[in-house]
Amino acid sequence: MSGINKVILVGHLGKDPEVRHLEGGVTVASFPLATSETYNKDGKRVEQTEWHNIVLWRGLAEVASKYLQKGKLVYIEGKLRTRSFEDKEKVKKYVTEIVAENFTMLGRKSDFEQGPSATPIAAPVNDTKIEDEFTIGPSDENGDLPF
Repeated sequence: MSGINKVILVGHLGKDPEVRHLEGGVTVASFPLATSETYNKDGKRVEQTEWHNIVLWRGLAEVASKYLQKGKLVYIEGKLRTRSFEDKEKVKKYVTEIVAENFTMLGRKSDFEQGPSATPIAAPVNDTKIEDEFTIGPSDENGDLPF
């Protein structure tokens, strides 16, 4: 029996997608996504925000770079992946991220100046071996997450 690795998130972009072009012309986009939930604690409403690292590949990355911007509300489906890398001090770091397989832009029609697609945007079927291609470390000099 094989397992299931499926993630569904609805949240707001924490910043504009960061787009990189890797060897062989492969495009990758990444951004932080905030999800929030509220609950009552001692009679007071408390809001808790979680941040998720989102990664999109190839055509999906290109579409995200054109239509997604900081603050936009988006529905994302993908899978959870954890990878490791060494920082400048040769310390092994781990990053958990959501590899998006499709997304749908949410909100009012006026939120999208360039006219979004009315259907969910999905990764092409041939994007199944993405795990082996994402080997770059953080772009931040302090060794923080690359988002």
